Amino acid sequence: MYRRFLPEEIWIEKRVANHPFVAEILGRVEAAIPQRFIADIGEEVKKSSVRSGKKVLVLAKQEGKFLKPCPGTQNYVCCGYYFINFATNCDVGCTYCILQGYLNNPYMTVYVNVEDLLAELEKVLSENRSFFYRIGTGELTDSLTLEHLTHYSKKLIPFFLEQPNAVLELKTKTTQVENLLEFHPEGRVVVSWSLNPDELIRTEEPNAPLLAERLEAARRCAETGYLIGFHFDPIIWYPEWREGYRETVRKIFRRIPAEQIVWISLGALRFPREMDRIIRERHSESRLLLAELFPGKDGKFRYFRPLREQMFREMVRWIRGESEKVQIYLCMESPEVWRAAFGENPLQRCGLPRQLDEAAFRCMARLEARPGSVK
Repeated sequence: MYRRFLPEEIWIEKRVANHPFVAEILGRVEAAIPQRFIADIGEEVKKSSVRSGKKVLVLAKQEGKFLKPCPGTQNYVCCGYYFINFATNCDVGCTYCILQGYLNNPYMTVYVNVEDLLAELEKVLSENRSFFYRIGTGELTDSLTLEHLTHYSKKLIPFFLEQPNAVLELKTKTTQVENLLEFHPEGRVVVSWSLNPDELIRTEEPNAPLLAERLEAARRCAETGYLIGFHFDPIIWYPEWREGYRETVRKIFRRIPAEQIVWISLGALRFPREMDRIIRERHSESRLLLAELFPGKDGKFRYFRPLREQMFREMVRWIRGESEKVQIYLCMESPEVWRAAFGENPLQRCGLPRQLDEAAFRCMARLEARPGSVK
C-alpha cells in the first residue's frame, strides 16, 4: 500500500539553514518533527553507524554538477539521456532497486540550492541550442516521491516550458501529480510511470500504488496536456509473466490515448553482482529469485539471452497490436538482442537518441495542433 514519506527527523546542513527553500519545505511538515543541524551530509554518513535511515530527511547543498549524462553500459545501446541529480534515495522500497547497493548515503536527501540548478541548466542549454536534450530526474530517486514536501516540479516545469531544445521527463511509481495539474505543458514535459503487473507490484514494490492507481494518475496528466511515457524496467520473469504483462499492456491503451504516449521502454531485470547477495538477504521471498541470472558483457547479472529475447518479442508484439506508432525501445541491450526483439534492426535508420528525439517532436506537434491548445 502506497504511503507518502513522512520524516521522523530532519537534518539540515548549516550552510543552507537560511535558504528560503528550506523554510518552504519545513512549512509543509509538522512542527513537532525534530530538526538537527549538521555540517555536511557526506561527513555525517562517514561517521554514522546507522544504515537504515529511511525516515530521515536531509536538506543539503549540491556541491557538484546537477546535470549529468546517463553513464550507459559498454557493449549495450544507450539512449543519450541526461539526468538532474536533485535528490538521492527512494522510499518506495522495491526489492530490485539498485540504490540498495549503490548509494553510501541511506538518507532521503534533497538539494535545496535550486538557483544553482537552474543557472547550470540555463548555461548548458543556451550554449548548445542545436542539441536537443532529454532530461530526467529519476536516476537516483523517484521524481515525485517527495513532491508533497518539496513541490520541486513547480520550480522545474516553468523553466522547461521556456526551453526550445529540451524536454523534461518526470519518472515515477507514485500518484503525486496534483502540482503538475496546475500547468499547461502542451507536450514540453513527459510524465512517465514504471509499470509491472499487480502481482509483482504487491510482492516486489511494496510501498507503491497499484497499476490502476498509476494509470489513473497518467490519465489525469494526459488530459492536462502532458506527454506520457511508460517503462517496463525491469521486466521480471515469473510463471504467469505472459498473462500478467499482456493484460498490463491492454490496460495502458484502455486508459491513455496512444497519440500521447511518447515512448515505452523495455528492460529485463539486471543488477550488479553485489546486489544478488543483498536481494537474497533482504528479500528471500522475492520472485526475483525464481529464474537464473548470469553475468552479462557488463558484469551485471541478467536473464539468459534467449529468455530476454523471448520476453522482448512478446512485449513488442503486444504493444504493436495496440499501436503501430508508439516508440518502443530497449534499455541497455545489445544490437543483437534488438534484432531478435523487433525482427529487424530498428537502429539502422538512425541511432536511438535520434529516434527518441523524433518521437518527442511528433507528440509535441500533435498536442500543439489540438483545438484549444495553449501556444
